[in-house]
Amino acid sequence: SAMDVDSQNDNQSGTNDQISLDDHDLDNTETTTEIQQASTPSPSFRIISRPVINLYDIENYTFGSKETKYEKDSSVADRLKRMGERYQDEGRRRSVEGIILVHKHNIPHILLLQIGNTYFKLPGGKLKPYEAEIEGLKRKMNNNLAPVDLDDESMYPTWEPTDIVSVWWRPNFESWMYPYIPPHVSKPKECKKIFLIKLPEKCVFAVPKNLELLAVPLYSLYDNPKNYGTIISSLPQSLSRFDFVCL
Repeated sequence: SAMDVDSQNDNQSGTNDQISLDDHDLDNTETTTEIQQASTPSPSFRIISRPVINLYDIENYTFGSKETKYEKDSSVADRLKRMGERYQDEGRRRSVEGIILVHKHNIPHILLLQIGNTYFKLPGGKLKPYEAEIEGLKRKMNNNLAPVDLDDESMYPTWEPTDIVSVWWRPNFESWMYPYIPPHVSKPKECKKIFLIKLPEKCVFAVPKNLELLAVPLYSLYDNPKNYGTIISSLPQSLSRFDFVCL
């Protein structure tokens, strides 16, 4: 009947409309997928951020003094000689040092100990045999810079190592150290690890009376081994992987 034909035509029309709609949706789906794929970064273009380190103004900190701390050796030659004597009993010397960073006028500075007029060093020193590195580092930092007696215990410095910035090796009983073990050296005489220290927002330091604690900007250290030695003058390069935020 006419009604059946019309109904059939309506059904076919509806089916065709549905087919057209489905095709349109498929096109949209493909387009959406393409956009998603295009907006998804390739693993080869993944952004690797630098570790963020908060630096506090040097004005936040109080600097006092404490009893004189004498060096065990009067010269570098004496220290190397004593190192050779101890090597026979203790083996390779292990030492640790700490980098303390502050900022002045939003410029990063490192705190260095000055001995006499020309010798600079990071706080730290030799570990005892079998002493753990972190515990030994904190002991040495306390010996160098912690106050002896404070009324407010919350103002004692807390030495929180966050990263090993560099590792240095002494091949022989000589002053030269390298950031690697030279190929011809099988038994280096010393391994020195340099740690980045996280400071609290405020604390009190106490410096031995025969030493000075100086805040030196990174730009003064860079490529300046004549004044600061190879290790300290290399710190700006080693620290460049960090993103400093001056608070």
